[in-house]
Amino acid sequence: MQYYKVGTIVNTHGIRGEVKVMPITDFPEDRFKVGNQLFLFSPKDPATPVQTLEIKQVRQQKQFYFLQFVGLDSINDVEKYKQYTLEIPAADRTELGADEFYYSDIIGLPVYDEQDHLLGKVTEILSPGANDVWVVKRRGAKDLLIPYIHQVVKRVDVQNQRIEVELMEGLDS
Repeated sequence: MQYYKVGTIVNTHGIRGEVKVMPITDFPEDRFKVGNQLFLFSPKDPATPVQTLEIKQVRQQKQFYFLQFVGLDSINDVEKYKQYTLEIPAADRTELGADEFYYSDIIGLPVYDEQDHLLGKVTEILSPGANDVWVVKRRGAKDLLIPYIHQVVKRVDVQNQRIEVELMEGLDS
């Protein structure tokens, strides 16, 4: 089964088993609801879930979510889970609209310019502000930073594994 990260436990909070979670999802309100199940993964073995957890209580404070899980009622129950990830199975992913993509769909795709030259592959997606920036790893050149805006990213074809871009002046310098 394939899983996708939705958060990382960054710390414990209080003595009643609450954990502080940094969300890694565009849908934290959907992922972190009372009653939802999440799979816990160790940083030492990111391929196999350690445990299935059910959310008992949730609250948000700034960019963090504070979760408490059914059966984990003490700091002693959760302290060992610092830096563990919370994930969902592929079947639980939300359906996206046209021109919407999951990061995992974009990372690894080849990027071509308007002359159909291969520029490189997307290796990372940054979210510095108004729009995402795609990092394109190139051979023999420094990484290319592509802003995800319609003037630059002309076509994303996940099915055929291809991204087409039009480089604006100054992007490839």
